Amino acid sequence: MNSKIKNHIPADGLAGLKENFSADALSGFLVFLLALPLSMGIAQASDFEPIYGLITALIGGIIVSFFAGSLLTIKGPAAGLIVIVAGSVAEFGGGEQGWKYALGAVVVAGILQVLFGLLKFGKLSDFFPLSAVHGMLAAIGIIIISKQIHGLLGQNPLTHEGKPMVEPLELISAIPNTLSHPNVTAMLVGLVSLLIVFGWPMLKNSFAKKIPAPVIVLLVSIPLSFALGLQNIVDDKGIPKYFVHFGKGLIDILAINVSFGGLSQTGAFIKYVIMFALVGSLEALLTVKAIDMLDPFKRKSNYNKDLIAVGIGNIFAGILGGLPMISEVARSSANVNNGGKTRWANFFHGLFILLFLLLAVFFSDLIPKPALAAMLIGVGFKLAHPKEFAHTFHIGKEQLAIFLVTIAFTLFEDLLVGIAAGMLLKIIIHLVNGTPISSLFKAPTLVSFEGNNYLVEIDKAAVFTNYLGIKSKLDAIPTGFNVTIDLKKTKLVDHSVMESLHLFKHDYESIDNGTVTIKGLDKHQPLSSHELAGRKNKFSNL
Repeated sequence: MNSKIKNHIPADGLAGLKENFSADALSGFLVFLLALPLSMGIAQASDFEPIYGLITALIGGIIVSFFAGSLLTIKGPAAGLIVIVAGSVAEFGGGEQGWKYALGAVVVAGILQVLFGLLKFGKLSDFFPLSAVHGMLAAIGIIIISKQIHGLLGQNPLTHEGKPMVEPLELISAIPNTLSHPNVTAMLVGLVSLLIVFGWPMLKNSFAKKIPAPVIVLLVSIPLSFALGLQNIVDDKGIPKYFVHFGKGLIDILAINVSFGGLSQTGAFIKYVIMFALVGSLEALLTVKAIDMLDPFKRKSNYNKDLIAVGIGNIFAGILGGLPMISEVARSSANVNNGGKTRWANFFHGLFILLFLLLAVFFSDLIPKPALAAMLIGVGFKLAHPKEFAHTFHIGKEQLAIFLVTIAFTLFEDLLVGIAAGMLLKIIIHLVNGTPISSLFKAPTLVSFEGNNYLVEIDKAAVFTNYLGIKSKLDAIPTGFNVTIDLKKTKLVDHSVMESLHLFKHDYESIDNGTVTIKGLDKHQPLSSHELAGRKNKFSNL
């Protein structure tokens, strides 16, 4: 690759396809290898047939890539939505009815996401406090682990009524019984797979690191399962109990599967539409924000356009039977690391999924479910890693309190209640720390300029609930100027705003040689030793 190609921003559209074909095709293939088992595992954990996880990945690649507002993110089913999807299937009656009614909620949520984008709600991600968002993700990780441990050990715990357990606390309480009564053969396959999931990334060999751990899991677990005779354990229909069963290919499943019968359960239907739309949009936007920071070409995504694209994808996925999709962080990060340069990498990932689906029937009863459970435990552990707890505590004790409250309410109730509880606690903490009620949702922000200098003065408080107003003023400043953000008149600047202001500084300074200076915090007391901890004015009259 010559220096001219290397240094310029990759072209988009057909020109980008021609220019970056080899890089995007290779990255798309490597992402496909990662997405294939994870998409099936996420579907299985969500009480969908595994093949419908691949339908979502196919749509996210082949269709959504043309509409997306971000160039490097990979669209597909996400572990972060497992809890909501499985809950909706169960609440709508389970089985085929529960699946089809859940699809109805996915379609309506997709329409809502399109409206979010048209109404320019892409800034939604800046409203939610970071500690509550991370608490929500950690809770999702705990729930994923609590469910997949049973699958890893070859068990499916039942309630007293004989139905599969779906509530997080039920699943957690059933773990001791499952540990004492495993299916030994399934457990061996699961434990070997789990060892690979956690051990493979630790290898020092650079070539080995390029091969996704899930690919190694499949290469080892498939022959191991047959060597141990796991295929001989069948259900009452004669189908191997511990293997993914397709039984049909792409041509057989391309049908309109959605049903809006869930509208008869109005409260439940509205709840799941909101959860799919809100949590899905939030996760998608946070992923886009994270991948923008990894983009070596420093391109800025269009959040609103990307929301519209994800909404369109969810409409198609819901109609055809697939899971809801988002911009998925693990696959998107892999795309960047593999050298993907444009939206065509996502397209190629979907194209390879399509080729697999055309041949899927030949892979039926080959992929062991305990191996998929091991992969998902790995995903859940990353979301709820002990480092997340330690990092949050390092930012501040109040941040840890919000983090833990969000987790607790999510486990005891659901995701919406969890993140609402975290936000409410943060608002209470802000009020205790002196934030005037009048500035909770609006911070007086004065912007002035002289020559090449812009001065942004923020009064009273800069907190997550009023940051959208501050951000609108910052976004209106043209690029290439010297910007000073003065916080000396604030009584409190919270962690979410500190993080957002430093992100604004990073983004602004990456284009047109602009500069950003954040000042006026010399009289503010940091709430912890973390560089982006919240800051309280120690001389204000509280």
